[in-house]
Amino acid sequence: MDRRRPDRGVPIAPALPPPRTPGHYAIGLVCLGNICRSPTADVVLAQRVDDVGLAGRVTVSSCGTGDWHVGQPMDERAAAVLRAHDYDPSQHRAQQLSESWLDNHDLVLAMDRTNVRDIGVVDHQADPGRIRLFRDFDPVEPGGDVPDPYYGGADGFEEVLAMVERTCAALVSALQRLPGLDDRLERQ
Repeated sequence: MDRRRPDRGVPIAPALPPPRTPGHYAIGLVCLGNICRSPTADVVLAQRVDDVGLAGRVTVSSCGTGDWHVGQPMDERAAAVLRAHDYDPSQHRAQQLSESWLDNHDLVLAMDRTNVRDIGVVDHQADPGRIRLFRDFDPVEPGGDVPDPYYGGADGFEEVLAMVERTCAALVSALQRLPGLDDRLERQ
């Protein structure tokens, strides 16, 4: 399905599901091991949310569908790329997806289609409207997978960061338009 505006060829980002708690929004990011893609998105999105003054109203967290890396910091290559671009990856510790984790998020963004499938295996009751691909919000290539850079070189981590940065910019823009989150909009 082509989600481009017919008048300009600009991708149309999907609407955010409504918050479960008025005035607060929780976004969860999911990949396989929670050491490369989802923590990269977690760090970038949290920084962008803070930069626009929404840190008190929007929370961001990440997890993996597998348990191999629980408690470990992110992959050093991912951390190095983040540090090189002035992000702080030092607080991340991998955690595993659980039903309760899903219940605590307004929007769950999976890095690829396999992650979406795995989320459904963990929680058959999950609201499919709250589970999306991360790149559904990508203004360049909406609906694509974020490739797993784990078995590749540093260039794969740079590629992932570029996708994450532009997608996070679009997510923050959508968050700023969400009624009740940005009191600056309410005062105008």
